Amino acid sequence: MTNFLFSNVDTVELSTKYGTPLYVVSEDFIVDRCREIKEDYVEKFDNTMAAYASKAFLTKEMARIIKREGLGMDVVSGGELYTAIQVDFPMGKIIFHGNNKTREEIELAVQYGVGRIVVDNFLELKLVEEIAEKYNKKINILFRITPGINSHTHRYIQTGQIDSKFGIPLDKEIIYNSIKIAMNSKYVELKGFHFHIGSQIHENTTHVKAINILMKMAKAAKDDLGFITSELNAGGGYGICYEQNESRKPISYYTDAMMKELIDECEKYELERPMLIIEPGRWIVGEAGITLYTIGSIKEIPGVRTYVGIDGGMPDNPRPALYGAKYEGIIANKIDKEPVQTVTIAGKCCETGDILIWDLKVPQIETGDILAVLSTGAYNYSMASNYNRIPKPAVVMLRKGKDRLIVKRETYDDILKNEI
Repeated sequence: MTNFLFSNVDTVELSTKYGTPLYVVSEDFIVDRCREIKEDYVEKFDNTMAAYASKAFLTKEMARIIKREGLGMDVVSGGELYTAIQVDFPMGKIIFHGNNKTREEIELAVQYGVGRIVVDNFLELKLVEEIAEKYNKKINILFRITPGINSHTHRYIQTGQIDSKFGIPLDKEIIYNSIKIAMNSKYVELKGFHFHIGSQIHENTTHVKAINILMKMAKAAKDDLGFITSELNAGGGYGICYEQNESRKPISYYTDAMMKELIDECEKYELERPMLIIEPGRWIVGEAGITLYTIGSIKEIPGVRTYVGIDGGMPDNPRPALYGAKYEGIIANKIDKEPVQTVTIAGKCCETGDILIWDLKVPQIETGDILAVLSTGAYNYSMASNYNRIPKPAVVMLRKGKDRLIVKRETYDDILKNEI
């Protein structure tokens, strides 16, 4: 019998060795994506930068891989920044985001000298300036601008529309006031602007449109205030394959179009081309991961459906419950068997909404079979919880046919360790 191989490793053997649920991540895939970014973007165009959006998946080992591959890193919390600090990640390549950074988080960023802080609002601008003065440092900043674009994705992962918790609205009076303060400050150096229009986006038109809008603003800021935009951060959000009708486009599909628009707009407005920064996260790691589960209960409701219970669910993958995310699954120990039934994969939590996959076609299924859910590398481990007091799974990294443990499986004692 043939088992499902992932990154040239037998997944059923992994489930036996490490137990389930189990996150499995392919370093080979991650390295390939990093090198595609370098070859088809960073080395193809001068004055560019790519930073991994670490919120998608971050462990100390993942930070080491990104460091070794020479990319920067986008962090959105003190915890993500602290992880980078612990592996001696180059602080100059860190971009610190977040719509409500705490004083403690900004102090950590200033003390360690992160490369850029993306300022989300006017209050944060004053706070960054105050803390930079305290440490007698000058901090590079970008302003996050909300360009007013509705991207074609789930509304919970849209971020560029006018009505958004993120960023400074595209209002000349508000933006100009912030630019003036930054230009007159001894403690912050405004480099330019940042936008992010959403996640899991499969077309390049919205990124191009956002660059068009931001360059018009850059032109106006130069003419009216004398401010020169030296950096433009276009975020990430590039889509991957979750379902059979989706595909992951090459990085050049997005970056070539954005660079063309940026070059054209700079020529039109007679502006020096700013550095263009991109921040792919899911695109690098999403398809690099799978999750392995063991099949437990099988409950057939005649004429309705068959529910198949697994030993994980919402705590290790909340995305289906959060916003109806879709996944494909494979019975790993029956990869050569024909699908003969349709089942619904149910998680073990005490929630009706804890359904991982609706209507999955599978071979004749049995208790003890191993289910592999695909494309779980992004926003699974990073969003995992202990709901129902379920310990978080272990994480195994694969490289050139070999496996290694990078995160230990939690125990019940781990869940209780901070309780008094």
